[in-house]
Amino acid sequence: MAETTSKELARLAQHYRVTHGRGFTLDRFDPDDTRDLPLEDQADALLEQSVEVMAELQERLYAQDRWSVLLVFQAMDAAGKDGTIKHVMSGLNPQGCEVHSFKAPSSEELDHDFLWRTSNKLPRRGHIGIFNRSYYEEMLVVRVHPEILAKQQLPSEVVTPHIWTERFDDVVNYERYLSRQGVIIRKFFLYVSKEEQRRRFLDRLREPEKHWKFSLGDVHEREHFDAYLRAYEDAIRRTATRHAPWYVVPADHKWFTRLVVASAVIDAIASVQPTFPTVDTATLQKLRVAQAALESEEQPRRRGPRPVRKATRR
Repeated sequence: MAETTSKELARLAQHYRVTHGRGFTLDRFDPDDTRDLPLEDQADALLEQSVEVMAELQERLYAQDRWSVLLVFQAMDAAGKDGTIKHVMSGLNPQGCEVHSFKAPSSEELDHDFLWRTSNKLPRRGHIGIFNRSYYEEMLVVRVHPEILAKQQLPSEVVTPHIWTERFDDVVNYERYLSRQGVIIRKFFLYVSKEEQRRRFLDRLREPEKHWKFSLGDVHEREHFDAYLRAYEDAIRRTATRHAPWYVVPADHKWFTRLVVASAVIDAIASVQPTFPTVDTATLQKLRVAQAALESEEQPRRRGPRPVRKATRR
């Protein structure tokens, strides 16, 4: 059973990977899906194993210092982005992993092109970068709320009926460019159902310790749930490529979401087979000389504990 589970987990993410958009629809995916795998009771242990594998791969990636990994997370409210990032990435070395959350653009960011603010946060070679929301917001939130576009100070000549198609083209070219520079790109849409979102909102309202997670704006955005689904579907259809695939991850069951994401991240890093650097013969000889010198040093004699003097009466 353990071997079967391990093999199934290794290929789990493949079921949700989208590498080309032709004919893509969200109807092919079910937010409640768990592939009928009897893994819920084992989910914590399996995730822990996955994190250990990921940590080993990260160490090799960091030491090799050639490739970088960019993980893009997109989802509607309450789909579990923050929790997924926290649990799946919990065992990674923070020295080589950075998480960037992108909120509404600042005035400075609006004075630049829509890719500028995320370009500044791309991971260095050997590092893993995590985008909690990303440049895709410009083709999701802005598309659902076109009034935001009017605030972006774009010349009227470039705001045409083709602006979304043009932005999709820009993103595809941008991601192709990054992949040619050694950036491994994986994009995740955590697909939560409208009913499960409602339940999670109610949990936040009923439990005082979760009130901080709830915003009144969440209810307003929920009114656009179907419009967001259409926007996500179009974005995935137009930007899914072999070098920057999307994963449509079922998000109604958090334990399953985390296993799918862990599977995809492991596959992404392993795809480039990172290895520890090797040294040339001359350097190796110098290392052996240094080792011999250290081993030949006289070991300092260890001192035992000082004897305890007995108190004497005067």
